[in-house]
Amino acid sequence: MKKLFLKLGVVMVVGGLVFSLQGCKTKVNETVQETMRSGSIYISVDESFRPIIDSQLKVFLAAYPDAHIVAHYKPEADCIKDLLVDSIRMVIVTRGLSEEEVNLFKNRLEYAPIFGKIASDAIAVVVNNKAKDSLFSVSDIRGMLTGSSGYHYKLVMDGNKATSTVRFMIDSVLKGQPFSANVQAASTSEGVIDYVANNTDAIGFVGVSWIGNPEDTTQLSFLNNVKIANLQCRGCEEEAFVKPYQANIVLGRYPMVRGLYYILKENYAGLGKGFTSFLSNQRGQLIFKRAYLAPAKMALQVRHVDMEEVDY
Repeated sequence: MKKLFLKLGVVMVVGGLVFSLQGCKTKVNETVQETMRSGSIYISVDESFRPIIDSQLKVFLAAYPDAHIVAHYKPEADCIKDLLVDSIRMVIVTRGLSEEEVNLFKNRLEYAPIFGKIASDAIAVVVNNKAKDSLFSVSDIRGMLTGSSGYHYKLVMDGNKATSTVRFMIDSVLKGQPFSANVQAASTSEGVIDYVANNTDAIGFVGVSWIGNPEDTTQLSFLNNVKIANLQCRGCEEEAFVKPYQANIVLGRYPMVRGLYYILKENYAGLGKGFTSFLSNQRGQLIFKRAYLAPAKMALQVRHVDMEEVDY
């Protein structure tokens, strides 16, 4: 009898293991297969664009519940480095790849990542609500950054290296010159806004997606503490100063404009390609438009309004 019970016990244990393994196999088979609308991927995004990319992800993931995209927000240079990380499928930054970078990735990956422009953004200049100055030229900004102007402001950016804002200011405004000692660093764009809000002698530089949308309650709370400065219009017939509004970005009147690009490390029709397609097509482009960026794939109509006919 003991031998019989022992044999039955062995059979039950083996049977249980087989059942357990079959259950595991079933779960694996039931795992969502990756397509352009399903699966799980990681992406790296320039921190300057967190508000707008959060909005894009919210709509995309709600439309496709089998899709899971985890975004890591970090300085632009770190996003570019992440293209060499196997687990990172896509990055969103303010530039495409150079020919040298394309060749580098082609040698490492055996194929070249694809990239494209999806929107245009502007760098907003923010000042404290009590600041006396709110009209600047690019020459004024350049002088403040190099310490050669008559302005006595503390300048603050979202980091002192590796960020897209810092790169733009050095490349496009300073033309390679270094910052002066009065340029300080905050850890994030929100940190820049907080610093300016608490210091009347501070000027901050942030992506317009952090502060340009009057329909966003969070951004409205920011605008209770700081105000957006006007920069001298580029290409205007008469002297004028403009804010980084959508029309001024589209028409090139605002002088500090940059592009927003995706770089996709995917040579098949996967979830990364599905998200880039969403960003480039109507729904994604409309989200950029509502966030007061300039969509790259959608034509915007700019209408001239006769101010005498406006009913206040």
